[in-house]
Amino acid sequence: MTELCDSSAVDLRRMIGAKEISPVELLDSCIARTEAVDGAVNAMVTRDFERARETAKAAEQAVTAGEALGALHGLPIGIKDLNATAGLRTTQGSLLYQDHVPEADERMVAGVRAAGAIVFGKTNTPEFGAGANTRNRVFGATGNPFDPTLTPAGSSGGSAAALATGMVPLATGSDFGGSLRTPAGFCGVVGFRPSPGTVPNETRAVGLTPLSVQGPMGRSVADAALLLSAQVDDDRRDPFARTVDPALKRAPATVDLSRLRVAVSEDLGCAPVDDGIRAVFRSRIEKLAPLFGSCEARDPELGPVHRVFEILRGVNFVAAHKARLEKHRDLLGPNIIDNTERGLKYSLADVAWAHVEQTRIYRRFVAFMDEVDILICPACAVSPFPHEQLYVAEINGQAMDTYMRWLAITYGITMTTHPVALLPCGRDGRGLPFGIQVVGRYRGDAELLGVAHSLERVMAADEELARPLPDLEKLMA
Repeated sequence: MTELCDSSAVDLRRMIGAKEISPVELLDSCIARTEAVDGAVNAMVTRDFERARETAKAAEQAVTAGEALGALHGLPIGIKDLNATAGLRTTQGSLLYQDHVPEADERMVAGVRAAGAIVFGKTNTPEFGAGANTRNRVFGATGNPFDPTLTPAGSSGGSAAALATGMVPLATGSDFGGSLRTPAGFCGVVGFRPSPGTVPNETRAVGLTPLSVQGPMGRSVADAALLLSAQVDDDRRDPFARTVDPALKRAPATVDLSRLRVAVSEDLGCAPVDDGIRAVFRSRIEKLAPLFGSCEARDPELGPVHRVFEILRGVNFVAAHKARLEKHRDLLGPNIIDNTERGLKYSLADVAWAHVEQTRIYRRFVAFMDEVDILICPACAVSPFPHEQLYVAEINGQAMDTYMRWLAITYGITMTTHPVALLPCGRDGRGLPFGIQVVGRYRGDAELLGVAHSLERVMAADEELARPLPDLEKLMA
């Protein structure tokens, strides 16, 4: 089954500009797909179809009148329910905000609207984005498009599921410990975690840490890059914002993969990874290795990364949720309570130590990346699991120390602050989406997008490596 809504964002934008299709026609296709499949996956939890239709009609008139068109003109977009949208309910997956309707867009949302995107609706997320399983007490659980009884991961699970099923060609995500990358990996779509400040965020409670970022999600690297071109800015309210790289306003360049020095790591030297995922990763690397100038197994030195992550994550949770915990504990879910209480147990000495160690991790990784062009590792440590299961409690028979430990394959890279492209790479041993993380140099976002785009084109020609597609007819049934 292929409809207009299944086309790439890049192709759709070209067709709109060439008057081959109308924004209204595209919107109708996305609405029809959402109404057909969202009952199975519960991804687009708040819809803005009436206003979207008005915006699509205005977009159509702008094309007819020959007006200048933005980079995203006429493209429907799903906005993660953590992002404030003017006049459209923004719950953050929390009972505290279940009826909250913001008066204004946050900067990133305003940016994509200004580029011509049509806000289609809000995509589901766990409460305040906490946890890698998209479920909350406002909207319930989101299902994986390849099996709705399984989780799409989180916290950008609604966005990933909406993209995979063709509800929208573009969607926004955010990432701290893997919240953008893990859902992309579980749902077979592309996610991009940019360098800190590339997409400024004026809403972060702790502005002087570089660990939480916002980024684009799409069904291809070119689509994600198109969205990123409208997200980038130099907003000084984010202390990590900087002058926008003009290359990020253009389509990804083509890169000669045969010139690349590539490091590959099954587990970053520290992450628990399911044996089946390791086996699939090895088989994928056997196919990909001949593409590169050199390809060697090499783990980065991440030191005490688990404790560093847990402490610095605790700082963010205490900053954001301590007052909520004191006043509204009964309205909060277990992830918010656990993370905040865990954070409150750390001392000032613990926090100081974690900042020093994170700085060391960053500098060692900079040196590591001076010796290679990219690092490739698995996207996820396990296959998608039932969404009734809050988190992964054990891997290979070994109990996880914390509910976040199974995400070490992604949060290990977070602690380096380097950019990461998440690429679908066929299916795993269970027939579910498998993905890889492609890590680039700090602030080398444009170069990384070029590498990812070129690698994606090669993989698309190989049935074993190509992006998997869910069975839409089965979802509709």
